[in-house]
Amino acid sequence: MTGSPDRWAPYVSVLGTPFKGHFMSNDRPHFGRLISPIAMSLMLATAASAAATAADDTAITIYSSAAPGAISPDLYRPLPGEEVPSATTVPGYAMVRQERDVKLEGGRSRLKFTDVAALIDPTTVTFTSLTEPRTRVLEQSYQFDLVSTAKLLTRYIDRPIAVDRRNGEHNETINGTLLSSVDGLLLRLSDGTLQAVHDYSSIHFPELPGGLDTRPTLVWDVTSPRAGEQRSRVTYQTGGVTWWADYNLIFNEGKDANSGVLDLSAWVSIINQSGASYQDARLKLIAGDVHRLTPEAQPVVAKRAFAAAEAVPAPGGFTEQPFFEFHLYTLERRTTLPNNSTKQIELFDQARQIPARKVLLYNGAASPYFYPTPLTDRNFGVQSNKKVDVYLEFRNDKQYGLGVPLPAGRIRVSKLDPADGSLEFIGEDRIDHTPKDEEVRVKLGSAFDVVGERKQVDFSVDTKGQWLEEEIEVRLRNHKDQPVQVLVKENLYRWSNWKILTKTHEFVKEDARTITFPVEVPANGETSVRYRVRYTW
Repeated sequence: MTGSPDRWAPYVSVLGTPFKGHFMSNDRPHFGRLISPIAMSLMLATAASAAATAADDTAITIYSSAAPGAISPDLYRPLPGEEVPSATTVPGYAMVRQERDVKLEGGRSRLKFTDVAALIDPTTVTFTSLTEPRTRVLEQSYQFDLVSTAKLLTRYIDRPIAVDRRNGEHNETINGTLLSSVDGLLLRLSDGTLQAVHDYSSIHFPELPGGLDTRPTLVWDVTSPRAGEQRSRVTYQTGGVTWWADYNLIFNEGKDANSGVLDLSAWVSIINQSGASYQDARLKLIAGDVHRLTPEAQPVVAKRAFAAAEAVPAPGGFTEQPFFEFHLYTLERRTTLPNNSTKQIELFDQARQIPARKVLLYNGAASPYFYPTPLTDRNFGVQSNKKVDVYLEFRNDKQYGLGVPLPAGRIRVSKLDPADGSLEFIGEDRIDHTPKDEEVRVKLGSAFDVVGERKQVDFSVDTKGQWLEEEIEVRLRNHKDQPVQVLVKENLYRWSNWKILTKTHEFVKEDARTITFPVEVPANGETSVRYRVRYTW
């Protein structure tokens, strides 16, 4: 390297290819020992946090707008090179309340409030002095132009910098005026010549330009009738935070093929990508469909995510209470939500031995759409689905350890393998917000040993007489060594006016165009359901 180290004493050093920032570690620069600005910020933030722990108080209330389980686990894993959080990464939001001691001058002064979320909505910020009600905010701004190597390079266009690079086994330093930072660095040297530098190892900047901050900062123009310390409370809304419930079910077979018992545990999954950490915070969760104005829909592009999954089952769990037309879950202890992390906290104690019913449902010709005119084409709907779907049903009942509002979430179901005592995954589903004393139905997949077949055995239509008749046969085959009950679902989609003329089994009218036949199929046997329906218009 050319030049003495003392020459670069006033400079800030940035190392890395490309753009990895470092600061000097001593009063005299030592080019073999450099400290990352990120590490330096973390050390300063940690020291400040430790000093302020006794005085600062943080509370966060999280609202979820993400479908349970809709955020891919891939988003929790580090993606190299991403440095700026995206509000679209995690579709949720939170209200943050922070109390701090601030020192104000008498009259009009300027106050900086740091360590706020990078995804803050500045229009939601409120500032209140708890010890001096006459203190008011006259103006407010949010400064989020954070320092980075790319921004430093932009600010130093047409200004002198020094660039280090390897030349064989030695370092050399190139001094010049930065003309461009696109596709490497373009420097104008003291003799007027131009030099392009690509394989540099570090960049030296004389100083940190004004207007760049190391952390997101709220700046207030404040007026106060007295000088001194005041207790302040700042409230704001931030994006990049979401939660949902994760339920784990363990299913055990019952006395027959359609019954069993469940053990249910519930956890809250919280993702924080707001750009701030919440240390020893008081945590609340809102469950329910809270209406919120949103900007026009933008493409959701996952920019970054980091995994720091942490399970925290501990005393002082959540308490639940009605809150307006929603439900509020308050954690009875403080917790820390690091930035770029996902955390799990137990929602309530495990409920055991919940009676459950295994439902086998056969929908041979699913037709979700009902047509505005009579459907007289005989070939429509004759295609047959052979899959018999499997569901688990249980009641959210207090006598079985439940009877509490269940927030929307993802349910994973496992079953014990008696051969080695391990739990094996058998399916998962999502549930919506479910009040107490309501039924919960979880879809697990399709039955292996029970199949169905649906066919049209007769069809006649008289368009002048405005009627048609259709005869349907459903055959169910059970290859198990025990009988099963199957619910045969039939959508009467051809027209709204119908009448069942003949039937082999009794049916239940579910709604104006849906009927179901509860059918028992013997072990290693077959059962046929046949009915004739007449439509008129």
